[in-house]
Amino acid sequence: MVILKLPEEIEKARASNRIVAEVLNKISEKVKPGVRTRDLDKLAEEIVQKRGAKPAFKGYRGFPHALCTSINEVVVHGMPSERVLVEGDIIGLDFGVCYRGFFGDATITLPVGKVSEKALKLIEVTEKSLYKGIEEATKGNRLGAISAAGQTTVESAGFSVVRDYVGHGVGKNLHEDPQIPNFGKKDRGIELKSGMILAIEPMVNERNFKVKVLPDGWTVVTADGGLSAHFEHSVAITDNGPDILSKLN
Repeated sequence: MVILKLPEEIEKARASNRIVAEVLNKISEKVKPGVRTRDLDKLAEEIVQKRGAKPAFKGYRGFPHALCTSINEVVVHGMPSERVLVEGDIIGLDFGVCYRGFFGDATITLPVGKVSEKALKLIEVTEKSLYKGIEEATKGNRLGAISAAGQTTVESAGFSVVRDYVGHGVGKNLHEDPQIPNFGKKDRGIELKSGMILAIEPMVNERNFKVKVLPDGWTVVTADGGLSAHFEHSVAITDNGPDILSKLN
């Protein structure tokens, strides 16, 4: 069941998402060769505690960290560790918080130092596909309009959209209905209504869309070893169009 939010609830969700945006902004300043991913995780948790919020992912279904750090071929749910970032890596930073009863959720993918042209293009196209999807997040559209816009952007650039993992509603729960595939037909799916909050999150692979889960039960990687990128915003559907909640301004 899709839960519509009241205007005051959307503002509560905005407060939560602004903390997420702040954390991702500060972590992004630390992403460079020589940095350990566990140190990024530690910094994220420290900032959240100072804001009086709680990390959304830590403890969720047993996940042991506050931050997901997905490097190179890792699609999503990468675990912070002693691994050191090196020049040429790309890293997806997925983060969420719970603040005053509402969840915020967002993701960015960053280059580590100088990266290949293909890696940079993958990042750029993935981010572009997110914003093309957001443009379609308007009252009266079908959910599939978001999916189709992102898919067209990705595939026209020669990349693939992940099928096995999708976006989702978000609010009083980290994951709510509806699910938001990153592929589909624009005239399919439920009608978008004011009060929905959607976590739109394209995951894009350099080559084939197929993925697999590593033995840790969490880390999802590309099946063919190609690179993957991931972007996400939490977006409210309003009478005046899409409202991106997970940004600083």
